Amino acid sequence: MSVASALAQRQHLLERWAAAQLPRLGRGPLIGGLVAVSGDASFRRYFRARSVAGPVILVDAPPERENSQPFIDMASRLAAAGVRVPRVLASDLDAGWLCLEDLGDALLWPALDAARRAGDLVAAGQLYQRCFAELLLIQQAGDLDALPDYDAALLRRELQLFPQWCCSGLLGLTLTTQEQTLIETTFGHLTARALQQPRVLVHRDYHSRNLMLLAEPGRAIGVIDFQDAVAGPATYDLVSLLKDCYIAWPEAAVRQWALAYAAEARRVGIPLAADDDAFLHDFALMGAQRHLKVLGIFSRLWLRDGKPGYLKDLPLTFRYTLEALAPVAELADFVAFLQRRLAPALPAAIAAAETAARQRGQLA
Repeated sequence: MSVASALAQRQHLLERWAAAQLPRLGRGPLIGGLVAVSGDASFRRYFRARSVAGPVILVDAPPERENSQPFIDMASRLAAAGVRVPRVLASDLDAGWLCLEDLGDALLWPALDAARRAGDLVAAGQLYQRCFAELLLIQQAGDLDALPDYDAALLRRELQLFPQWCCSGLLGLTLTTQEQTLIETTFGHLTARALQQPRVLVHRDYHSRNLMLLAEPGRAIGVIDFQDAVAGPATYDLVSLLKDCYIAWPEAAVRQWALAYAAEARRVGIPLAADDDAFLHDFALMGAQRHLKVLGIFSRLWLRDGKPGYLKDLPLTFRYTLEALAPVAELADFVAFLQRRLAPALPAAIAAAETAARQRGQLA
């Protein structure tokens, strides 16, 4: 069976499951078929289903690829902490189906992008302030010991995506022994710094495409895609939000917003570095770890999964990496390596990949 046929079959089975579940949930019969909604960078697919009681979101998470139990567990934990997450209405983990409350279509990203295009930093700052309020609830949500740990092994596994999928895979670089040693030394530095930070609940993908603007009175932000949450460094989610791989802001504005978050976090008892310069250094190096990981993930999404849509986001992610590391004297040799080896190769590699994707009909 082809991949397309297998996906179509799963969608049909999901529709049958939803048709059985919706009446049991008191929502009446399914009206019409399923409508695909934007997915994520995993093997999950999302559909909207309608009934007389309104729409719900259906998730196709193939159990051999995705474990949905952490999503269910984390949804319960976050909701108990006051975070606005979609309620899990029904599930069949053996089949890989979830039926979720529908939080709508209003992602944060379009609102931020409109503010960016208008040059309205005040409007952007107001949106981020709402995100900070929700993030502080997340960071205080329950017992950290019950969560997977964002430990050295996980941090290093993520970093290894960079040489494997970006350097060797996308760019076709053959790294010298000296360059491999330099990369490992840099990874050690970034990992050690991350582990020195205070630990909180970390969403791990707290950015503009996983945050929803809600129409509910008194609720500003809904949070999705939280199934990979861990106990880890306090600046990680803030970096995901303010150094978002899908939108860029002036450095002075990012600094101002980061410090505004830090003031609120300290006020509620999150033990960030007391000194603002130390906090911003933690923020920058945590960003470098995340950006290097994302360079690998975006490359892998194309090379392994045939998803070219993230190729266009590689240049900004690479720029973020350089900006985060450039002021760090101990990592000057690694910055020189990035500028010497990656900077010249990246544009041509992206162009070649996008051309191949268009030839396959995967890009317009």
